[in-house]
Amino acid sequence: MARDRTRPEDFTRPLRRILVGGLVLLLLGIFLIWRIDSPRVEQFRAALIDRVVPSFEWLMTPMTKVAGMVENFQSYTRIYEQNQELRRELQQMKAWKEAALQLEQKNARLLDLNQVRLDPKLTHVTGVVLADSGSPFRQSVLLNVGARDGIRDGWATMDGIGLVGRISGVGRTTSRVILLTDTSSRIPVTVQPSGQRALLTGDNSPSPPLEFLDKPDLVRPGDRVVTSGDGGVFPADLLVGQVAQGPDRRLRVRLAADYGRLEFLRVLRSHELEPISDPGKLVAEPPAPPAPAAVEGADG
Repeated sequence: MARDRTRPEDFTRPLRRILVGGLVLLLLGIFLIWRIDSPRVEQFRAALIDRVVPSFEWLMTPMTKVAGMVENFQSYTRIYEQNQELRRELQQMKAWKEAALQLEQKNARLLDLNQVRLDPKLTHVTGVVLADSGSPFRQSVLLNVGARDGIRDGWATMDGIGLVGRISGVGRTTSRVILLTDTSSRIPVTVQPSGQRALLTGDNSPSPPLEFLDKPDLVRPGDRVVTSGDGGVFPADLLVGQVAQGPDRRLRVRLAADYGRLEFLRVLRSHELEPISDPGKLVAEPPAPPAPAAVEGADG
């Protein structure tokens, strides 16, 4: 079969060769023009640049736009990273703020403890409340001071204002405090200004009742309640609270201690009492009868 000489490839192939050859010659000529060191050629190069380069401004516009977009994206990336860093710093600042507020509250509580006026003969040990084991049947807290700090059973504990309870159970490094609201708590108190003696009995309520008042008519709501010191259980004149009348018409005590925020407690070292080794010596021996008078003179 005869070859078809009218195919398009027969015309485009020589045309491509001519165009490639012309482009090579053009580039070679530009190269030679840029390499020739001559004043006239330099003037020609300058005139060519002034003529051709401004006309290519439209060609550089897409490149300029793309470069601007890339720069804006990089700027947005830097802003996003800075925003994330600022967020992390803000979270850290919030944590530091919370820690500062807690330290401020603890400092205020310690200042309250230092402002309590006590008997100069009484010394104290300040402990931190580790845990609150309050329950419907037992109300107590745990302190981080114990036998190594000289803590003993029965010693009174106070917060920054009033009496909180007594030590009941001492370990080497910890001790337990039975609160005044516990059902096992019995504290002899004095109601001022009437001077009535009573017993503050815990009943697991925020305001324990007053019992065994001699003359309840002399007691009014708002009267000050302090420890009486009877029986040597607690030192005298420790603030307990104020008298209030409960819904059941019973006289109760609104405790001065802030039981909702027990963070630090002051354990009072009570006066040393002489231990009783022989109870029989408490009863005095009966006095000896007087000796009979001597008979003066003798019978003759």
